[in-house]
Amino acid sequence: MRLTRRRRSLAAVAAMLAGVLAFATACGGNNEKSSSGPTKAAGPITLTVDTFGEFGYEGLYKQYEASHPGIKINQRKVSSLDDYKPRLQQWIATGSGAGDVVALEEGILPLYLQQANKFVNLNDYGAGKLQGNFLPWKWQMGMANGQLIGLGTDIGPLGMCYRTDLFKKAGLPTERDAVTKLWPTWDAFLATGQKFQSKVPGTKWLDGPTAILRTTVLQNAGAGPGYSFFDKSNNLVFDSNPAVKQAFDTTLKFEQNKMTSDMAIFTPPWQTALKKNTFATLPCPSWMLGGIEEFSGSYGKGKWEVAGIPGGGGYWGGSWLAVPKQSKHPKEAAELAQFLTSAQGQIAAFKDKNTFPSSPQAEQDLAVSGYKNPYFNNAPVGQIFGSMASQVKPVYLGPKNEDVRAATENVLIAVGQGKVKPSEAWNKAVEEAQKAGR
Repeated sequence: MRLTRRRRSLAAVAAMLAGVLAFATACGGNNEKSSSGPTKAAGPITLTVDTFGEFGYEGLYKQYEASHPGIKINQRKVSSLDDYKPRLQQWIATGSGAGDVVALEEGILPLYLQQANKFVNLNDYGAGKLQGNFLPWKWQMGMANGQLIGLGTDIGPLGMCYRTDLFKKAGLPTERDAVTKLWPTWDAFLATGQKFQSKVPGTKWLDGPTAILRTTVLQNAGAGPGYSFFDKSNNLVFDSNPAVKQAFDTTLKFEQNKMTSDMAIFTPPWQTALKKNTFATLPCPSWMLGGIEEFSGSYGKGKWEVAGIPGGGGYWGGSWLAVPKQSKHPKEAAELAQFLTSAQGQIAAFKDKNTFPSSPQAEQDLAVSGYKNPYFNNAPVGQIFGSMASQVKPVYLGPKNEDVRAATENVLIAVGQGKVKPSEAWNKAVEEAQKAGR
């Protein structure tokens, strides 16, 4: 009897210990390391991916999960970069809360290149061999002191999106080549807009100053010094860089003439406006087409088209995928980032949301170069954006670029709202830029 009870007792203790061990493994096993590396996960791994706007990854997530049964992907997406930016800053600063893979847009990338120690070196997971899969400048911009922080996603070659039905109503041509000829310059674009608003007074020419400012700053800087608000030593040159002043003056003309709806892109009012006749044109980096299609929906199908941009070149936007060191699954996260930014991944994202590839192999693929978008009247967007992509000249952006950019846009919106006099706008913008750029 004693022996039996002892065996039962030992069995109970063993069962209890086994339960404790199983519980500990389930709760903390994925974080433990041994001399041979991370321990094997006890169950499916969930990888969280943080993005903003439209990256075109939904189908790719499903494909990756199907080919990697042990991986589940949790997508966390917000519409606006301005909403995304403070969240990411908090997560990285506190070392907690960030996804396993995070998107770094070109405007916020410089800030995190200065915090390279908070990100995984993707070279440690074999990414170095992928350099030939990216445009040279795109690859280089993801580097910090020899460490590969991010793998390039898209670039943002520019076009001009316009509403064919509203152009027809104003007596303007609607065919894309004829429309492109209307505005070889931004002054010509403004003159066309004045004609439009005289014929269709209930609709503004543009959504707001945001897109014009961002487009013209990068166009001017690319053609000029190669930097915008900050020089390459991170000195604020807002008031001394002709590229900035010229862009500001161009944008101010549209505000002075009441030609914008004073909206910021991807905000709720902007999203709602796309389902109405609120504005007729929108400077469109390739990724903007995905946003227009999502928020305009069936209302806008066949009404939007894509023409050339005034000035004939430039880019806006583009991102990188990075893996914060706080990730519990850096190897798996790095592998997912490599999959999403592969040539085939970039082709799939382009077909879904028109995010134009940073991969030369993807750009040259017929699925991209020959693609016509049915939502935009079968516009040959692969050809349109491909011709612009070859002209892209990358512009250096300082770590506080986004703060200065947002402050400047707020001043321009205030002009349109009658809160700031046009004659005082530049001095006000300089003052706000100096505060934001400290």
